Amino acid sequence: MVQTGQPADAAASSSGAPVDETAAPRRPSLSPSRAADFKTCPLLYRFRTIDRLPERKSLAAVRGTLVHTVLERLYDLPARQRTVEAARELLAPAWEELRADPEVAELFAEDVAAGEASPEQSLDASSLEAWLASAGRLVETYFSLEDPSRIEPHGREELVEVTLPDGLLLRGYVDRLDVAPNGAIRVVDYKTGSMPREAFEGKALFQMKFYALVLWRTRGVVASQLKLLYLGDGDALTYAPDEGELVRFERTLQAIWTAIERAVAAGDFRPNRTRLCDWCDHQALCPSFGGTPPPFPAEAAAAAGWQTLPLIDHA
Repeated sequence: MVQTGQPADAAASSSGAPVDETAAPRRPSLSPSRAADFKTCPLLYRFRTIDRLPERKSLAAVRGTLVHTVLERLYDLPARQRTVEAARELLAPAWEELRADPEVAELFAEDVAAGEASPEQSLDASSLEAWLASAGRLVETYFSLEDPSRIEPHGREELVEVTLPDGLLLRGYVDRLDVAPNGAIRVVDYKTGSMPREAFEGKALFQMKFYALVLWRTRGVVASQLKLLYLGDGDALTYAPDEGELVRFERTLQAIWTAIERAVAAGDFRPNRTRLCDWCDHQALCPSFGGTPPPFPAEAAAAAGWQTLPLIDHA
């Protein structure tokens, strides 16, 4: 079913008594980002999902979080008050909350305050003031793409999930879900980068087709529009899937999941070297860069609900 607000686990007790999260077994699931990880590099999937190795936050990622927060909260305001000025006023309080995260505070202490922008940043990101201004420009660009005073979202940052007949649990968070009076569904996602070239549109739409599949399986309605808003250049990518396409996409996800299950069972995740490796935090542990991965955490994987091969005692 489609969840709004808390996940089902957190809302399971109608009496208000605390839920014992250890009582129910953990269950592996597939999200758009984790599916993309495995397609990009199986070893990266392992490091992020099974080993859960820490990764350093980037200035671009933190800026994306800040902009998403502002756009989500913009729709808390009455329609007539959803102006550019109001959105700008939401930036400061959202930033104060975000910088309370020690990892974020440390990142800015090291990079911005010292005037050392990380490689993916533009040249004007040499101070906190300039960085916040860049986030503000992204928020302002949003108003060139949509008129928020004419939109009443059905959901924001909404958890959507479904269990397919073969047992695969799909779950993810939709930036914004719009439902028309006639029941038509529009799925909207905010991107703080620029629209990709045509050759890469399929990769960009992977996430949106994922959401469309979950919504179709839970609501019985194929989304009439998938909409990606690129705030980096003020462009938009729209797409209208059909039922046959979603059936094929479901098979694609099932194939990805089967490959993941096999890799987990064998404890064998191979690296895939691409240009994206330049931004990977785990090069020191990657065989493609002369590193050695840590032993596969079979016990942790089993505790998380994965089916693994029997542990071998080499003593």
